[in-house]
Amino acid sequence: MNTFQLSCFLAVAENLNFARAAKELNISQPAVTHQIRSLEEELNVKLFRRNTRLVELTYFGNLFLNDAREILTLADRAKKRLENLPEQEILPFSIGCGSAIPMFLFASVLREMARIYPGLRPQICTIPFASMFRLLDDEAIDAAAGFEETDSRKVRGTYRELKKIPVVCLCAKDSPLAGHGAVSLADLREEKIVLTRPLLLPNQIARLQNRVIEGRSPSDLYFCESVESCMILAKAGMGVTILPEIFALREEPLAAIPVSGTAPISFGLYYKTLQSNGPLKDFIRLSKEHFQNFALS
Repeated sequence: MNTFQLSCFLAVAENLNFARAAKELNISQPAVTHQIRSLEEELNVKLFRRNTRLVELTYFGNLFLNDAREILTLADRAKKRLENLPEQEILPFSIGCGSAIPMFLFASVLREMARIYPGLRPQICTIPFASMFRLLDDEAIDAAAGFEETDSRKVRGTYRELKKIPVVCLCAKDSPLAGHGAVSLADLREEKIVLTRPLLLPNQIARLQNRVIEGRSPSDLYFCESVESCMILAKAGMGVTILPEIFALREEPLAAIPVSGTAPISFGLYYKTLQSNGPLKDFIRLSKEHFQNFALS
């Protein structure tokens, strides 16, 4: 179904005459007839009843009439909206991320980007990190924010590190662990553990989680579908979770305790190419400046 077919349908419906409809549309009568037949075949109904003396709408034609008008009105409105864009250039800029929480760190970067590019229209796409590499490859997003992927077979793009992020144990403020200066993996084996799907986490965190839960009873474990859900259960005192500290930045009710014996995890940006993409170059430059001056704790 297309707008030309709908225009032909409405012209015939309003004139109840194929010849007058053709004249109104400035096309031949056979062309109008062909479009109506194609539309009827697609809808699998007869829209008009016609003979040598008259043309009239069928029951289904009357039923379809208002829908056809609304579709054409919507299409016309969309066309006019794009025809009347402001002189200022609209600049879409898409950033993929596995969780929206770390993206709060980019708010000041985007503020500066908007000053440089007044027409900037940022789009933040929250999707599984594995899918982001496919979107980067298809140039459906400009950049992907996340942790460095250690398996090079999964990576399609260039990586720029922004900051090393410590690994922390997140727990409720009233948890016995909250007052500790640091906790070890052995300490965590005494706690109930809140976990999320490994595909949503950096490989290093997934491996740490496996070490902590090895041999544990299922009654000691809570499984969640997202990082955000893990943090909610940790805040509720159901257990503790292990995450990069970047996830604790906006959660004041949670205590973030360094996990001893773990190395910081690289957090940064992936992109496909900088060629002919000035906004992406500025976004990476501003992000590096911001993260160099930003203290996690």
